[in-house]
Order: sequence, then C-alpha cells, then structure tokens
Amino acid sequence: MNYDQLLNISVELGCQLMFSGAEIYRVEESVRRLLQAYGLESPEVFAIPNCVIVSVTTPAGHPITRMRRIASHGTDIQLLERCNELCRQLCAQTPPIEEAQSMISALSDRTRQYAIWQVLLGYGIAPAFFAPLFGGKAEDILAAMLGGLAVGFCLLYAGRLIGSNSFFRTVICSAVASLLSLLLVRLGLGRSVDTVTISVLMVLVPGVALTNAMREIMAGDIISGLSRAADSILTGTAIAIGTALGLSIGWIF
Repeated sequence: MNYDQLLNISVELGCQLMFSGAEIYRVEESVRRLLQAYGLESPEVFAIPNCVIVSVTTPAGHPITRMRRIASHGTDIQLLERCNELCRQLCAQTPPIEEAQSMISALSDRTRQYAIWQVLLGYGIAPAFFAPLFGGKAEDILAAMLGGLAVGFCLLYAGRLIGSNSFFRTVICSAVASLLSLLLVRLGLGRSVDTVTISVLMVLVPGVALTNAMREIMAGDIISGLSRAADSILTGTAIAIGTALGLSIGWIF
C-alpha cells in the first residue's frame, strides 16, 4: 500500500472538513477513523482552524508526517454533509487508494455555486426578517433589506480592494450599514435608525464561529477554541468601530 498517498488523501479530507466549518473534534476523528480503516494503528492527528497535521507510522516502522495550512474560510453545511458521508463510505468500503483520492478530489467540484443575485437576495432578506424581531415596522423592514443588499455588495466586492483582511472588510461593511441606515431613515424609508442598523449588522455577527469556539473550549480543544474566540472578538470589535464611524460621518453631514 502507498502510505504516502493514503496520508495525502486523509489530510485532504481534513482540509475539506475544515473549509466546510467543521468542529475540530470532527476533523480529527474523521481523519483518524479513515487511517484506521486502511490498517494504520494509532495515527496522530492535530488540527487548529488554519492548520492540519497528521503523523502515522507504517507497519515497517517508518514515520510519515504531513502538514497543511488552511486559508481563511467560512461555513458550508452542504460540503460538511458530503464530507461526513464520504468519510463513512470510505471507512466502510475501503476502496483502492486511487479511487478514494478521486472521490475526495470531487468534493469541491460538487459544491453548489449560487448566482450573485441569489447571494445578494439572501443578504437582503436576512435583515428584513430580523427587523420585526427588534420591533421594526414596515418602513424599517424595507430599509433593512436595502441595507442588507448594500452590505452584501460590499462583502462580495470589497475584497478586491483590500485583499483578504477580514477585519478591515468588516469595518467597511459596518460603516456602510450604519451610514446607509441613517440616510434611509432621514429620507423617510425607515422609522428607527437603531432598529434598521442592528438588523443589517446581524448579517456580520460571527454567531457560528463563537458557538464553535465555546463548544471546542468545553470539549478540551483549548487552542482552537481560543483562536476562534479571538477571531470572533476581533470581528465584533470591527463591527463596533465601523458602526461608530458610519454614524459619526452621518451625523456630521
């Protein structure tokens, strides 16, 4: 058996799980079970949000280690479900390495791609549903939808101007959200600046990341949990700075 190739596909599966937003324990357990299914005993797997390290010892006593760094990523539940299903299938059937590699490589090819208008529509609908929860009226719902569309546009295209720096991208989007909310209320398209602003900002709140951080800390994955918690705190700080900046500009002019 080609153990180098087996190690490569196990690391690739771990990376795909991480890209989908999976919890750290899920990543480590899936990779460990896959290697054990192919006959390797006691594989060592270590994962944090931006790195996966896998080390095994072949039956001949030769140690092999692979490490992969992972770029910033979000959450893709559909990809997560496919990764889980494929991991169970590989563990149950243990097909040849070449076939398993092609199956793992096809995971990203099967990811559903949404049109830009569909993504923007989602950013517009989400704040519109939050607005009534915060006591908003019909005018506030309309203003929140327009603000959500503007934030979605910024998230999709601001990266081309400022790169992959999520902190400054969040600052810009929050500033746009608060400033536009203020302007829409002044134009009579909304009734409450606070309601419209907080409804739009909800699309930027890192709820999933913070939940996963608390779950991992309680599960004993302290490093990854603190890393996700720090990222969530920075995102919250960026939202606060951007909101204050946008409202300050709006009230000045």
